[in-house]
Amino acid sequence: MRYRTHRGEKLSEIGLGCYALSGAYGKKEAEPFVTLIRRAHDLGVTFFDTADIYGPAEEVLGRAVAPFRDRVWIATKVGWGEEGKPDCSAEHVLSSCEQSLARLGTDYLDLYQIHFNDPQTPIEETVEALKQLQAAGKIRYYGVGHLPPDRMAEYMAAGEVFSALIELSAVARGALEHRLPLCRAHGVGAIAFSVTGRGLLTGKIKAGHTFEEGDIRRMDPLFQQERFASGLRVAERLKALGAKYDKTPAQVAIAWVLAQPGIVCALTGPSTIPHLEENLGGSGWSIEPDDLAAVEQFLTAEDERLRHTQALSLRTILTGSLEPESAFADLVYVLETLAEGGLAAEQEVLPVFGKLMPLRGRPAAEALEALQGIQAELRQRFLPLVAAEPPSEPIPAPETADSKIASRDE
Repeated sequence: MRYRTHRGEKLSEIGLGCYALSGAYGKKEAEPFVTLIRRAHDLGVTFFDTADIYGPAEEVLGRAVAPFRDRVWIATKVGWGEEGKPDCSAEHVLSSCEQSLARLGTDYLDLYQIHFNDPQTPIEETVEALKQLQAAGKIRYYGVGHLPPDRMAEYMAAGEVFSALIELSAVARGALEHRLPLCRAHGVGAIAFSVTGRGLLTGKIKAGHTFEEGDIRRMDPLFQQERFASGLRVAERLKALGAKYDKTPAQVAIAWVLAQPGIVCALTGPSTIPHLEENLGGSGWSIEPDDLAAVEQFLTAEDERLRHTQALSLRTILTGSLEPESAFADLVYVLETLAEGGLAAEQEVLPVFGKLMPLRGRPAAEALEALQGIQAELRQRFLPLVAAEPPSEPIPAPETADSKIASRDE
């Protein structure tokens, strides 16, 4: 395991996240996870990330690391209120910290992260509460999480932000444009998550894959329509590169993230020890500059192709008849694509998400009328922003293997 230093603190460049214990990818048992965490520590992992809303994750992590608590980093998060909406008020931050400390069985947190954007609470109030916790010795550092870039910048201006959580993988590269440069400009360490695209880049997920009930990837836009097809092409490209280095696609995906300037840790979320050991193989080696450049060229071409195919797909969903069984996922796909593509601001799409999410899990036929109403609202508000026509000339698919790499292997 390699380590990276940020503001005088040494972190394992691969960390372990506990999101799976929330049940997001199906039910996980606690005891195997305790074994997994302890094995990760044996293999050199020193950074462990969880959150107050990840089900039993804080209790499980605290129990697992108790024998070596002083030799690891515990990072947790705050920001979701009891009323089911973001809450970063001073009162909530202070009380939630006490609850997290109790669940984790520790008297301090190494890193306390603001998990969600709360537009109702002034950032200065939240930062003052974090400083109060620092002064009391209950947290060592604080960071930010799932926030729009402008709010991240406000936190960075208002306080001493140690780190920022950013989604980053070869199939989710939006952070490279705004969030990662912002971190570098402010001297904030970037902690990447979903570095294998929630498993898409491991080479183990193929076209037609079906996820079990309860797995959030059943509705995740990354696994829908042309974005899924694009992700599979990227996975094949990483697999081809891995053949040169004798690495798995997952290891190449992690090494690609670690190659991005400003990344201090790449979080992975293994659920088994073999999965963990494979992920840790993403550390200890580097992709050569020429190969990184070739991958970047491939990804740029893939992004351009995806933008055009997504525009056609969005128009089809917004103007066509909704299929009852896929209507919910299709509308989630529209909202996520609008936000990620910069066609709509977060504050524009969140209210629509608020109408959509209560329909999740309801019988398709029963929810169809409400879903059609949301479709009509989206069509009226956002259809004019979606490109009406495909490019005048077809965009070729990026090649799946680079000629430079092939020639070196011969």
